[in-house]
Amino acid sequence: MARADISFQTADHVTLRGWFYRPVSASTALPCLVLCHGFSALKEMDLDKFAEYFTSKLPLNCLVYDNRGFGDSDTKEGQPRQEIIPAQQTSDLSDAITYAQSRSDVDADKIGIWGSSYSGGHVLWTGAVDRRVKAVLSQVPCVNGYDNFHRLVRADFVAGMNKAFQEDRLARAEGKPAAMVAVVDADPLKPSALPSPDSWAFFSDWEKKSNWKNSVTLKSIECLREYDASAHIHRISPTPLLMTVVENDVATPTDLALEAYSKAREPKRLQILPGGHFEAYSGPNFERNVSFQAQFLKDYLL
Repeated sequence: MARADISFQTADHVTLRGWFYRPVSASTALPCLVLCHGFSALKEMDLDKFAEYFTSKLPLNCLVYDNRGFGDSDTKEGQPRQEIIPAQQTSDLSDAITYAQSRSDVDADKIGIWGSSYSGGHVLWTGAVDRRVKAVLSQVPCVNGYDNFHRLVRADFVAGMNKAFQEDRLARAEGKPAAMVAVVDADPLKPSALPSPDSWAFFSDWEKKSNWKNSVTLKSIECLREYDASAHIHRISPTPLLMTVVENDVATPTDLALEAYSKAREPKRLQILPGGHFEAYSGPNFERNVSFQAQFLKDYLL
C-alpha cells in the first residue's frame, strides 16, 4: 500500500487536501473508493485505517480528504473555518469523485463513496443524485438532521438556541465574526454540538493527538436541523447500498437509521454491530466491520 498527498479544486475554487492510497503492486487503472469523515472530524481520525485495510486486501484505490474548512483543507475566502454546510459538503464530495475520475490510475467507471456519521448521510444524498456512483457505504449515518437535532438538544434548550441562531444571523449580516460553539463538552448540560459522554470521550482523545479543534460555527448546528439526508434514499437504487449501524447509537440514533434503511430499495445490505456510535471505528468491532465492508466492495465495485 502506497500513500500520496493530494489536492483538488471544488466547483467554487476551494482547495481540498487529502491522501490517495494505492496497492503497491498495482499496474493498471483500479476502482476507487472516496472516503470522507463526519461532523468536524479529520481524515487522521481513523479514516486512514479503513483506507489502508481496503487497499491492502483489495485491488482498489482509496481517496481520503478533509472537508472544507477543516484539517488541511482550505475554505472559501470570506467564509469562516470550522463551518459545516451540508450542501457544500455534498457538492464537494461530487468534486472529489471528479478528481478521482481524472486520474489515469483510476477506473473512472467504478467509483464508490464511503461516509461515516454526518458524511454517512452525505453519501446517501450523493449516491442518489450523482449517477456516477457505483456503490454507497453509509456507516452510522446521520439520516435526518431535524430529528437528530431534537434527540441531542433538550426540549427546554431549543428556544434559547433559536434565539442564538437569530442573533448570529443578525451579527453576521453586520459583518461581525461568526458565533462559535464547542463540538463537545465534559458537562452535557453545557452548550455543545454533540452533548453526549461518548462524543466527549472520542473527540477529547483526538484533540490530544491530532490537529482537531473543539469548535464549530453556531450556524453549523442550525444547518444540521434543516438537513434531511435520507430524503432521496429510495432513489439510490439501482446503485448498491450498504448501511452499517450500531445497536446503541446516541449520536445518530439507531432507530432513525433503520427507519431510513427500510425506505431504501434493492440492492441493499444492512450490517448491525454491537456497541455505540464510535465503536464502529476501532476496537473489537473494527475487523468485523471493515471485513464486511470489503466483501460488499468485492461484490459490487470490483
